[in-house]
Amino acid sequence: MSKKVIGYIILVKLVLIGVVILLFGDTITRTVFAPTDTSIENITSDGDVSIKDEVIVRASQLSVPWAVEPLHDGTILATERTGNLLHIPTDGSVTRISVPDVESTGEGGLLGVVTHPSFETNRLIYLYVTHETDIGVRNRVMQYRFMEGVLDQEKIIIDAIPGARYHDGGQLAIGPDAKLYVTTGDAGEGDMAQDKDSLAGKILRLNLDGSIPQDNPFDSAVYSFGHRNPQGLAWDDEGQLWSSEHGRSGVKSGFDELNKIIEGGNYGWPIIEGDEEAEDMITPVVHSGPDDTWAPASLAFVDGTFYWGGLRGQALYAVDKTGNNSVDNVRMYFREKYGRLRAVVPSLDNGSLYITTSNTDGRGKPLDGDDKIIEISL
Repeated sequence: MSKKVIGYIILVKLVLIGVVILLFGDTITRTVFAPTDTSIENITSDGDVSIKDEVIVRASQLSVPWAVEPLHDGTILATERTGNLLHIPTDGSVTRISVPDVESTGEGGLLGVVTHPSFETNRLIYLYVTHETDIGVRNRVMQYRFMEGVLDQEKIIIDAIPGARYHDGGQLAIGPDAKLYVTTGDAGEGDMAQDKDSLAGKILRLNLDGSIPQDNPFDSAVYSFGHRNPQGLAWDDEGQLWSSEHGRSGVKSGFDELNKIIEGGNYGWPIIEGDEEAEDMITPVVHSGPDDTWAPASLAFVDGTFYWGGLRGQALYAVDKTGNNSVDNVRMYFREKYGRLRAVVPSLDNGSLYITTSNTDGRGKPLDGDDKIIEISL
C-alpha cells in the first residue's frame, strides 16, 4: 500500500474521530484526579441525564442576577447585584425596584433575597445588602414590605457584617425551624473566620425579627464558623442543614466544599482545607480537590439530590445524598453551555430549577441575551 493511500486512511480516521467527538462529546466522562478521600474522582458530564432537556428563559438582559425567590402566584422575585429587586411574572416582563443604599463593588451589592413564611399575608421580604459606611464597606440584612411593586417599612435585621471587595457571603434562607440563616464571607481576612466574636466567615442564625435565638451555641448570631465564603444553604429530607463554600483562589484554586453544618461547628478556614485535619475542626463531606474549581454559588436539595451552580466551573453540579454524612455520583450538566451559573433554586413544586447566569459580572463572556434566569425541568 502506497504512502499516499496510507495518508488518506489516517486522514479519514481523524475526521471520523472528530465527528464522534462533535456529536457525542457532551456524554464523555470527565475524570478529576485528586489524592484525597472526599474529593471528586469521577465527574460525568451530561451522561445518563436525569434532567429533562426542557429550558424556559424566564427573563433576559439582566445585570448580574444573584438570587431568586419563587412566589406562590407563579411570579418570581430576584436580585441584581447592581442594586435592583426584580419582580418577574410568567410573561417574562421585568419590573425593577431600586433598593436604597446599595454599594455594588466587586462581589458585594444586592445579594440574597428570601420571603417571610407568612409572606402571602404580611408581604415581608429580607434582603442582603452591601453598603458604604464611615469605616468602609459593610453588609447587613434588611427587612421590607413588598406591596404592589413598592418597598416600604424598612427595618435593619442585622448590621455591621464585615465587607470587602471580595468574600461577602450573602445567601439568605429560612429553615424548617422558622429561623433566618445568613452566610457571611471572611471579607478577605481569614483570621476573622476563626474569631467567634466577629460576624465574618460565619453562618448566622436569627429570629425573624432579628433577635438572637436562645438556643444558639454562642449567645450570639453565630451558628457555625471557620468559613471562607459560603454562598449556598439547603436542608435535606431529614431537616439537616448543608452549605456549599468557595475554596481558595488566586494562583492556587480548588478545594471548593460541600459541608454538613453542625450547630457550633468549626469548618477550619484558614487553618485547614480539603482533607486536612485539626482538633475540633470539621472537614467537608466532599470537595473539588486541588486541581478543579467549581466556585459554588448556591445550593438546592430536591428528591435526594443536591444541586449547585458553578461560576468558574460553568456547569450545573449534582450529587446524590447516600447517607447521613455521605454523597455519591457527582455529575455536571450544561457544561459551558450557558457560561457562569450562580443561583440554583427549586420551584415550589420541586418540578424544576430556576438558574441564573452570571456572565456580566466582569469575569465571564456575555452571551446573547445575558444575563438570564432560566427554568430547567427535572
